Amino acid sequence: MTSTIPTPSSTKEGADGLVEMAWDPITRIVGSLGIYTKIDFTQKVVAECKSTSSIFRGYSIFMKGKDPRDAHFITSRICGICGDNHATCSCYAQNMAYGVKPPHLGEWIVNLGEAAEYMFDHNIFQENLVGVDYCEKMVAETNPGVLELANDTEAPHADAHGYRTIGDIMRSLNPFTGEFYREALQVSRWTREMFCLMEGRHVHPSTLYPGGVGTVATVQLMTDYITRLMRYVEFMKKVVPMHDDLFDFFYQALPGYEEVGNRRILLACWGSFQDPEHCNFDYKDMTEWGRRMYVTPGVVVDGELVTTDLVEINLGIRILLGSSYYDDWEDQEVFVRNDPLGNPVDRRHPWNQHTNPKPQKRDLDDKYSWVMSPRWFDGQDYLALDTGGGPLARLWSTALAGLVDIGYVQSTGSSVRINLPKTALKGPVELEWKVPRWSNTIERNRARTYFQAYAAACALHFAEKALAEIRAGRTKTWEKFEVPQEGIGCGFTEAVRGVLSHHMVIRDGKIANYHPYPPTPWNANPRDSYGTPGPYEDAVQGQPIFEENDREHFKGIDIMRTVRSFDPCLPCGVHMYLGEGQKLELIHSPTQSVSG
Repeated sequence: MTSTIPTPSSTKEGADGLVEMAWDPITRIVGSLGIYTKIDFTQKVVAECKSTSSIFRGYSIFMKGKDPRDAHFITSRICGICGDNHATCSCYAQNMAYGVKPPHLGEWIVNLGEAAEYMFDHNIFQENLVGVDYCEKMVAETNPGVLELANDTEAPHADAHGYRTIGDIMRSLNPFTGEFYREALQVSRWTREMFCLMEGRHVHPSTLYPGGVGTVATVQLMTDYITRLMRYVEFMKKVVPMHDDLFDFFYQALPGYEEVGNRRILLACWGSFQDPEHCNFDYKDMTEWGRRMYVTPGVVVDGELVTTDLVEINLGIRILLGSSYYDDWEDQEVFVRNDPLGNPVDRRHPWNQHTNPKPQKRDLDDKYSWVMSPRWFDGQDYLALDTGGGPLARLWSTALAGLVDIGYVQSTGSSVRINLPKTALKGPVELEWKVPRWSNTIERNRARTYFQAYAAACALHFAEKALAEIRAGRTKTWEKFEVPQEGIGCGFTEAVRGVLSHHMVIRDGKIANYHPYPPTPWNANPRDSYGTPGPYEDAVQGQPIFEENDREHFKGIDIMRTVRSFDPCLPCGVHMYLGEGQKLELIHSPTQSVSG
């Protein structure tokens, strides 16, 4: 088997003795992400890190002038992985702008679709992409001493997952040959089928609309979903203890490993899974219905939950440019001066943002990325929040808020309890995710496993609610609406990788301004206008090196583990910008064949 990780794409020693190493592009993710580092091999530490993206995001430009009702179909194409998250968020923003409240059953179906997407995407990323970073082949290449110890270390939860030693777990993760690697691929099929049952097709839904869904809801539909869901629930009873054993082992085998990818606890969650019994999509009520979500919105600073108020969260968003390839919009039009509650809206808020691309040569000392720098202003500081890859922030915020209490999941104020019922081969299991000490690489990955179980448990609740509606004869899934001539809307949800917001301004019945902000811009941004590094940069910069290879054979495995722990998805669409007045023409010769 060939090397499971590439060597750095460039290496150079500086006059200060630091070795410049770049990984560009990062493998096993979508998008042109480059990580540029300076490494002190004497002290065994990453001295500096810069995160770059060579992909321009242009949706905010070509959304202008479009029919607002097309927004979710267009923005779904932002990403080929989490397109449904964008479609859902866009429908939320449209519901607000149009003043429409979907029927309960419509919202339960949306929740079931999104739960299936979390299960699908987290499973395939965790087991078939991140898992490779901890497999036998990888550890043999980078830390053979750790592998030797793993082969001699009994797995504490072997009775739950079936692997006797940590080394056995690592072997099961080997790409294409590992038993668990192959099993996870089969599981991803079930979850994708669950998604398609609710939203029509993956990954660009055909059944989502403002006002509800076009899905025909029947008992058979729910039965087909639940049958697959229960197989997944059984799978999670094995996966959670298996990953706990693996991740705990790295802490034990490599003292100090908690510092890999560790950064200040600055976590953002915009909430997920609406409760249709409380959510009316009215901005004036957003504080209340936001807190009724089954994943609680929140901002966690230094381990403390500073707000669960979606209105406060919304008003605190700022878009800084810093080291990105754009001109500022200080002298351009302000679209929204006050929100529907009368609160002032900042010029740097997404409602008022203008996108002015300025292509230029990459300069790591100045401008070096197409990613802008979203920040959350708490009244004093522009905080470089991250999503913890999505699950870490979601579980942390939900746990501390203590607002979720249904049969399958409860948030306790310091943990999240997940109750998985009896399945075909295993009895009921209670899992508990406890707020960790660190926001680091291992805990981001651990949270991804627990959140798969959380999403599955929530889906059981949503399916029961949907069946109750169907059996009561309340089968309406969509509500009529009219597009106003003037209006604004904002949608908040959690994409797989974390916070997702869509902000829309309507004038003369058309889109006048539209800005989607997925999780990766929050995580992958460069240094901002104040010199504050983005989360990737901050998490990698300063982390120790545990790899056993010497400088000449250095792979950068812990740097790769850290970046991938955030679950990067750089492009959210690949676009080309030609500037004003320029056209691109593709001319085929008479002998050329053209395929669609």
